[in-house]
Amino acid sequence: MDKIKKGFSSIGKFFVKHKIVFVVISILLVMVLGGFMAYNYLLLPRIELKGSKKITLDYKEEYIEKGYSANYFDKDVTDDVKVKGKVNSEKLGEYEVTYTVKKGPFKKKVVRTVEVVDKSAPVITISEEKRIVMCPNAEFKKEEYTALDNYDGDVTSKVEVEVVDNKAIYKVTDKAGNTAKVEKELVYEDKVAPVLTLNGSDITYAFLNEGYSERGYSAADNCGGDITSKVKVTGTVNTSVAGTYTLKYEVSDDSGNTVSKERRVIVSQRGQNGVVYLTFDDGPKEGTTNIILDILKAEGVKATFFVTNSGPDYLIKRMHDEGHTVALHTASHNYATVYASVDAYFNDLYSVGSRVKRITGVDSKIIRFPGGSSNTISRRYCAGIMSTLTKEVLNRGYKYYDWNVSSGDADSNSITSTYVYNNVVNGIRKNRSNVVLMHDIKAATRDALKSIIQYGKDNGYSFEKITIDTEMVTQRVNN
Repeated sequence: MDKIKKGFSSIGKFFVKHKIVFVVISILLVMVLGGFMAYNYLLLPRIELKGSKKITLDYKEEYIEKGYSANYFDKDVTDDVKVKGKVNSEKLGEYEVTYTVKKGPFKKKVVRTVEVVDKSAPVITISEEKRIVMCPNAEFKKEEYTALDNYDGDVTSKVEVEVVDNKAIYKVTDKAGNTAKVEKELVYEDKVAPVLTLNGSDITYAFLNEGYSERGYSAADNCGGDITSKVKVTGTVNTSVAGTYTLKYEVSDDSGNTVSKERRVIVSQRGQNGVVYLTFDDGPKEGTTNIILDILKAEGVKATFFVTNSGPDYLIKRMHDEGHTVALHTASHNYATVYASVDAYFNDLYSVGSRVKRITGVDSKIIRFPGGSSNTISRRYCAGIMSTLTKEVLNRGYKYYDWNVSSGDADSNSITSTYVYNNVVNGIRKNRSNVVLMHDIKAATRDALKSIIQYGKDNGYSFEKITIDTEMVTQRVNN
């Protein structure tokens, strides 16, 4: 304890003895420090950088100077600052930008560090669908994809694909460690119905007492493949009775998706060789139709009249009462109206059909299209309408009849009965059934009719009217 006391006593005596030395040293230190501070904060210009002194840029990201300011003794000297250093963002590395200002003998320099790095993850390009729908129990198949990195380039080969908890995960990492990931939900379901294909047309024909041969069908499913063997066909075709029969084809896949189609089979009397069907359009008309009816009655010949909404009702009633077929042509015969649309056509047809039923009590299902099924004038008003109508009328229970012999009575207003007569007798054939187009509103036809009938009788032809059982005579559809 005495030694410790002696030690402190010695130190105290030293400080007392050298007090002046310590004071002098302290004063000198204060002067040096004050001078340094005065040099830096009073004599040297000052530069302030805007933004951080250390900036990180992505590869190829444009370097944009953040700015700076400088003053000297509270005077703005920013314009005197010299900036040096370039940043090449297309090359990874660290770059320095120096800012220097000099006032008299005093100069100040500040450095900003810019580091260019690859900090962008690659981009995986793949379908935008977030869900991948797969057939039940199907194996996952990778979608097409590409992966591009801003620095490494094409990294498609580095993409890893794995399935985890019903998710397909596409992942890729570039050399800098940046990772991109795309996830797709895997949904195992089948909501797609099979594709059922009928061989041949969905409207076909058979003849009385000649039998019917099934045209065939096939079925394919997106998950089940060929499932033709699962197709069920219901319905029958009785070729001993004329009429329209419907066959239904139906198939279901393993997921219960079902598709069905129908085929209409029209059974009719096969056209007899040497038969002539006299047909008249556009009537009735007083002065021609009534005379034509007189001639037919006198000759014992039945004919078919495709009527309009024009002319007197009594002539339509007379057609029916005298055993002729009253068929439907058009209410207006205005092509722009009739062929404006499918609905417009049927509105016109239903109108003339209503007239006939009101007068005769018969719901006629025998029709002739204005201009025939092969007309092209309908193109002006509705492209493709005849392709639709020729099927739709059959679907709605109608049968349509064109012609294979034209009298030419509509060629001009100056035609003669001789012209009409020659066209008909030169057009009919013994080796087929003959549907003759005439117009009961034409005087030339009225005047030629008796001679036409006489020629037919003299040359072994027979005359019949069209019924719903008569084989359809149709032309090639051109619209």
